[in-house]
Amino acid sequence: MSWSKLKQQLESFLCPALDGRVEYRATGYRYLPDKAGLCYISVDKKDVLRMNDRTSSIRWYQTELEIKNDSSFQIPISDEEMEAVRKDTKGTVPEDRLKVIARNRKISGYAKELLTAQASLSKSNFVVVANKFLSTSIEESIESNDILLNILALVDRRIGKKRILNMSEKMKLKHPIVQYFYELRRSTC
Repeated sequence: MSWSKLKQQLESFLCPALDGRVEYRATGYRYLPDKAGLCYISVDKKDVLRMNDRTSSIRWYQTELEIKNDSSFQIPISDEEMEAVRKDTKGTVPEDRLKVIARNRKISGYAKELLTAQASLSKSNFVVVANKFLSTSIEESIESNDILLNILALVDRRIGKKRILNMSEKMKLKHPIVQYFYELRRSTC
């Protein structure tokens, strides 16, 4: 599918409040067919997400330690996770320390997921992911670990106001760029 057709289809799915504010752009190299162009998403005429570009205003994590030390990274801990740590330590650890251990375990898991998602985004071809988005259900796109699929689903008109508002806890665990688009969409509700 040509870029102009793909762009037209993606923009037809934008929610009315973001129509004209969110744009999908791509550069191409006419005389270098083997060289992929640069794809990016802009909001209010400012480039927000460039594929393969780590100099954007959104924070890109380099290591698991950066994620663990980031104070803005909030992880909710459930009672079941606390109980699992208590069971693993055979009840020998003080109660206040259990929460720290459970949080560190959960952050390690999410850090690995975030780094994997970032790596796949930097290698991904926007056109391939956009075609996948157009051919899969909106639920699959939201639940996916792919950052780009999450973004495309969040700005989609098929996701209603009530569903957007109910996603707040789930969005805390997503990559900062996904959180940015979530807040953008939530502000339009």
